[in-house]
Amino acid sequence: MDSLLLRIRSGLLQGIRQNGVRSWKGIPFAQPPVGSRRFKKPLPPAAWEGVRQASLPGPLAPQPVDPSGGSFRLIRTGIPQSEDCLYLNVWAPAEPVDGPLPVMVWIHGGTFVTGGGGLPIYDGANLARRGGLIVVTVNYRLGALGFLHLAPFSSAADPDGYVSNAGLLDQAAALEWVRDNIASFGGDPERVTVFGESAGAMSIAALMAMPAAKGLFRQAILQSGASQALPDAQGRVLTKAYLDMLGADSPEALSGLDAAQLQQASDRFKQAAGETAIMLFQPVVDGVSLPADPLQAVAAGSAAGIELLIGTNLDEGSLFIRPGMRLLSDEDNARAYSAVTGTPEAAEWINHYERTVEGQQQVMTDLFFLRSALLFADAQLEYASVWRYRYDFRSPGHSVFATAFHAAEIPFVFGHLELLRSVGIDIDANMERLSASVQDAWIAFARNGSPATAELDWPAYEAGQRTVMVLNADSRAELDPDGGKRRMLTGKN
Repeated sequence: MDSLLLRIRSGLLQGIRQNGVRSWKGIPFAQPPVGSRRFKKPLPPAAWEGVRQASLPGPLAPQPVDPSGGSFRLIRTGIPQSEDCLYLNVWAPAEPVDGPLPVMVWIHGGTFVTGGGGLPIYDGANLARRGGLIVVTVNYRLGALGFLHLAPFSSAADPDGYVSNAGLLDQAAALEWVRDNIASFGGDPERVTVFGESAGAMSIAALMAMPAAKGLFRQAILQSGASQALPDAQGRVLTKAYLDMLGADSPEALSGLDAAQLQQASDRFKQAAGETAIMLFQPVVDGVSLPADPLQAVAAGSAAGIELLIGTNLDEGSLFIRPGMRLLSDEDNARAYSAVTGTPEAAEWINHYERTVEGQQQVMTDLFFLRSALLFADAQLEYASVWRYRYDFRSPGHSVFATAFHAAEIPFVFGHLELLRSVGIDIDANMERLSASVQDAWIAFARNGSPATAELDWPAYEAGQRTVMVLNADSRAELDPDGGKRRMLTGKN
């Protein structure tokens, strides 16, 4: 059989050769979550007759689109969107090889309201080719369609009622599809590494606590995100407020509205919540799909045996707090970070930072991103090996990479510097070297369970040592960088 024509459980797939690899795109991993299946759990995909052409990604989940193309100037205004969005993409080496290959499954970020596995910045060809492994990228439901807390509207006796965390259940369904089908592409279902950034990393933290994802992956890479979930009561309040905005008292009352109307309501919801509101749509501890807060669950051993690579960027906050922006008042700042961290101590922590744009960028970097990564790493230390990194690369005066902002590492991880060059972004030898180094570390982790490479002597992160790999043009391992900040944020020595 032609190595591009594969049989999976649902039927025959015809792939393509492109960029030195084989790929199959737009593969349904669940039934379309439309009509009566809106707000319901994903069901296995239906079988098809004949050969399904798999040359194009599926549509994005309904979402707002930045017409500027965002930080990397990659315009997505012409990419189709649809509620029928549960598709994934697979890349494999140019020719089949003996023995099953490791698998890397990417879960995209976007504050749980934007993004998609088929976006060009997440194309897995370069990683698959460089690493000689399988790369999978997935879509999942976003915004209100993916993260309204709707389980309370269903009877416990109804196995197919409304759910909370539909987007996370979609991710678990995609991982089930990988378990059941990836061998057809040459992949090893026993050697799956999930990796994701921002909301994607937060999703993985939740998956590490979810019964539906148990046993579906062996390793996890969390880039700029960790445990993040609303308690049940807060999720109920936000869901009621959203329904009230639409004059609805139940999910059934939304059945006559299309995705565009739901999106418009989400935009109004965000505006009404005000500038201190962060991620109105996100995982919620519903007691069913997500039984406990991910950090608490992992600390209790829910992810025992899952090796973890976790890190943050040096200047995460510079993406969100820009020069010229109005800074929040001290009172609003304290309220926002106390809510985000779940601790009143945050109101005191922020006094350690200057009331400048740069100071407030660092507040966000440390209190929202660094603290959650530190706590999550410590929670998993008792149950598996952990590695930490800090992404520091800056190019002073560069139009894009002047700071190590939130998401800056993504094109380096996927090896897409040429894509950036094609839209007029300057790329130099330091960037090329860093990209190669980061790719090799991620590939080594997927292959060997450790990110150490011939170039990077990367010790594990341990309570007694706390070694962190500082990723830069000249990367190096450092012993407990910013130890004082770590102790302040975690209360641990």
